[in-house]
Amino acid sequence: MSNDRKSIRRKSHGITIDEVASLAKVSPMTVSRVVNGKGNVRDSTRERVMRAVDKLGYTPNLAASTLAAAQNTRIALIYSNPSGAYLRELLVGVLHVASRTAIQLVIDYWDEMDAADERKAARRLAKGVSGVILPPPLCESHAAVQELVKANVPVVAIASGRFHDRISCVHIDEFRAAREMTEHLIAQGHQRIGFIKGRDDMTASELRFEGFRAALEAHGLPLDRHLVQAGNYTYRSGLQAAEKLLSRRVLPSAIFASNDDMAAAAVSVAHRRGLEVPRDLSVVGFDDSSSATTVWPELTTVRQPIGAMADAAVDVLLRSIRSGEQGERSIVDEVFGHQLVERQSVAPPPRTTTGRGRTG
Repeated sequence: MSNDRKSIRRKSHGITIDEVASLAKVSPMTVSRVVNGKGNVRDSTRERVMRAVDKLGYTPNLAASTLAAAQNTRIALIYSNPSGAYLRELLVGVLHVASRTAIQLVIDYWDEMDAADERKAARRLAKGVSGVILPPPLCESHAAVQELVKANVPVVAIASGRFHDRISCVHIDEFRAAREMTEHLIAQGHQRIGFIKGRDDMTASELRFEGFRAALEAHGLPLDRHLVQAGNYTYRSGLQAAEKLLSRRVLPSAIFASNDDMAAAAVSVAHRRGLEVPRDLSVVGFDDSSSATTVWPELTTVRQPIGAMADAAVDVLLRSIRSGEQGERSIVDEVFGHQLVERQSVAPPPRTTTGRGRTG
């Protein structure tokens, strides 16, 4: 499957802002001010620039406009993500964009806040930044979003379903990705599949579970509620969930964990119980974070382009800031492609899944 995202970028028409500046005998920044309707440009200079624009047929490059808008722009990234692997990739992506666009990045850590604390923190933050990026799980904090929207601060949520019509979202199709992964396990012959859910307060968690359930239903397989365990996207919660799944008299032949950290934990529990992955138990994850390739065997997982999503979140946010300055704020719902990555953690099921290890 292609992992190309649906893009809101327009293609350049070939003429650059430097060429316009050269013809008009002004700086590229002056051209930017003119084409973006900014002040502090003499009428004679503005006319000269517009003549050059008309002569060359220049169409403003949105990426360049975004870069110009980034100068002296403070953007906050608020995090409290329990998955260290996911957070590292997200931070690297945002920091890369920050260095390229010259935005001023503010990183704020909110740990174990209730709704009242989140409102206070959002009000404080709104006074000093031009926009906010909300990754999971804060991407669906109603308290924080309401305060930021009230303060007219543009917000981009990463990996969130669209739960508010005044913020932008950057995400993958969680339902479809989870359904495809479940169908991959079923195609290998698995019919008794355990599922470790994510946080129950996140749309993405529910969509992944719904995708899992839809695949079972499409193949005429019953949903065994005893094989569905709660998780919290942390390694420790994955340990606890996997212990419950692998303590049953009849074991699942496969476990689908809602992220790689919990899948890695399931592999660890299987090894401790004398089960060989994937001979006795197949395990799959979600995200394709570093956890997927630091465990043995490496995990089959769903790849969502976390770095590219971070890049897009900054891009969308800068465009929203710029459109707000012009009187109408743009709201974007951008869906990225995902990819099922096959590694060594999946095999056909053993002949029997009763008790410890392979008995058949």
